[in-house]
This record gives sequence, C-alpha cells and structure tokens, in this order.
Amino acid sequence: MIKIEALAKSFAISRGQKLSESEKQDVRYSKEAFHSVRNVSFDCGSGEVLGLLGPNGAGKTTTLRILSTALQPDSGSVLIEGVDVLKQPIQARKKIGFLSSSTGLYGRLTAYENIAYFARLHGMSETALKQRIEELFTLLNMHDFANRKAEAMSSGMKQKTAIARAVVHSPKVVILDEPTTGLDIMTTQTVLDFIRSLKQQGTPVIFSTHHLDEVASLCDRVVVIDKGVSAFSDSFDVFKALSADGDLRQSFMNVINPAGQNREYN
Repeated sequence: MIKIEALAKSFAISRGQKLSESEKQDVRYSKEAFHSVRNVSFDCGSGEVLGLLGPNGAGKTTTLRILSTALQPDSGSVLIEGVDVLKQPIQARKKIGFLSSSTGLYGRLTAYENIAYFARLHGMSETALKQRIEELFTLLNMHDFANRKAEAMSSGMKQKTAIARAVVHSPKVVILDEPTTGLDIMTTQTVLDFIRSLKQQGTPVIFSTHHLDEVASLCDRVVVIDKGVSAFSDSFDVFKALSADGDLRQSFMNVINPAGQNREYN
C-alpha cells in the first residue's frame, strides 16, 4: 500500500530570469519559483496498477521522483507499507523499485553484471541474486543478451535490463516512469506482461504513460496530474465513464480541459 497526500515541490527561478508570456499566465510560476507539484494526492493498494496521466510538464516525473526518495518535497506525506518515505528514506528505499525515464546503465557491464551489482547493494547473497536474476531473465525474455555489455544493447534490451535492476530485490512497491516509451511492439508486450505478473503477486505498481491503450489493458486506478495538481484520482471505471461513449482520450480531455478549450495530448 502506498499513500500520498498533498505533495508539493517548487524549484527556485534564477535571478534575472525573464518569463515568457505563456509562463506569466501559468499558475505554477511565482516571482521566486516554479511550483512543479502543487497538490498531489492518491493511493494504490495491494495488487493494484495505477496509471499516472498528464500533459507533458504536468508534474508526473517530479511526483515519481519524490515517491522514489530522489527528491525531497516542500510539503506533504508519502507512506509505503506504513513507512514514512520523507522521515525514513533509507528504510523506504528498500521497499521501492524505481525505473526512471533514463536507464542509467553502466555501459561496460553486461546485463547480468548491471543487475547483480544492484542486487549486492541491496544486501542480497550470491545464491539469492543468481536465483532472482534467472527468474527475471525468464520473465523479461533476457537470456539472449545476458552477457552483452550495455553499451552494445538496443534500447529495448537496455529497458528490460533497467526494469530487472529496479525489481531485483523484490520491492513492495514498483514505480515506473514511462516504461514502454520508444520500445517496439514485442518488447512493449513483454514489459506489459511483466507488470501483470507483479499485479498477480499483489505488488502495487504505479506507472506514468502517454498510452491510453496501456491504461485500458492494465490499470485498476487512474490519476491525472495537470499543472501540478491531481485533477482526477479514482478507479479506471469511473475515469472511463467521464466520456459518454467510454472514449479514454475524451475522458482525459474532460479532466484537464473541462471548459472545452483546444489542447493537444500526445
């Protein structure tokens, strides 16, 4: 179980920085700071998959980085399995599997070595990490490039390796930032099947995406962040019902653009 309440995070604006006309109209800008996340709240229970949606720059990645302990918020709270992420980040980090938008693999290490390195950082024994890596190689279809160096991998191979690295320690919560971006159809399917396997194990999964078909296929809950605020947080069925004909794109537009102004979502 992960519970987030009233998260807020701002970043200082450089002295002398001039705002564009569009930035001046953006409610997230003040004279001193850009308020990337202003008020985000949601929860994700055992075995639930939560889809995090929003326009580019809405605050999704900042929110996920706060959940992963990579960023400290200005205010708000995050609880994972009863552990306060903000007050006990080291303990919380052991419970989290986080995939960032950048794989960040060590280029001269193989897929196996990249994953094993992080397994050791989590205190796993050699026997346990070998067993776990073998399990992940099977689930993510990685045996063919287990001994290939990261610098020689395709983008799909790198993403699979990064996902395996993020979950090698069997975390209590998995957080994925756009895990299928730039992947081919077969690799995307493998990643989606892996998320389903986490769900079946009872692991809460939070993932950001721009692909509404993935939301329809996987998600129990949906959160829409717009301009740093959680504009919608409820079940997938309630989200789908926001459109008269169940069109998810229209449901999304109805959340972020209730006045009917023209705004593009990619």
